[in-house]
Amino acid sequence: MPLVGILMGSKNDAEHVAPTVEVLTQMGIEHEVMAISAHRTPEKVRQYVLTARDRGIEVMIAAAGGAAALPGVVAAYTTMPVIGIPLATSELKGVDALYAIVMMPPGIPVATVAVGAWGARNAGYLAAQILGLKHDKIRQAYESYRQGLQRG
Repeated sequence: MPLVGILMGSKNDAEHVAPTVEVLTQMGIEHEVMAISAHRTPEKVRQYVLTARDRGIEVMIAAAGGAAALPGVVAAYTTMPVIGIPLATSELKGVDALYAIVMMPPGIPVATVAVGAWGARNAGYLAAQILGLKHDKIRQAYESYRQGLQRG
């Protein structure tokens, strides 16, 4: 059963979320990836998010560029943690997406990571930290990863 749901606005964004998928796989975290647009298919986004908890999902990751509405729309429909990945897919190289995701109104937070591959990786690591509060195996996998960083 997937613990993390990863959403992206378009199949073209798959290369941008690949680092997230790699991290979750390395940590042994089951996940699912869906291409659903907040602008073109808003009802599909709503249905996906409203049924996510029933499928076992505990953390949502949403990647978006430009206006970057997807993470905020996801957060509007759930109280589970949402992590937003701003993508550098517009003329503004992701700064617009970063601002759109980070400036959520009070009460509807979206944890926001850096633009680009570093941010995509950190979205996976942040999901591991959150899930590690409840799942010992994930906590141990993440702690092991961090110990490896310390050893160099």
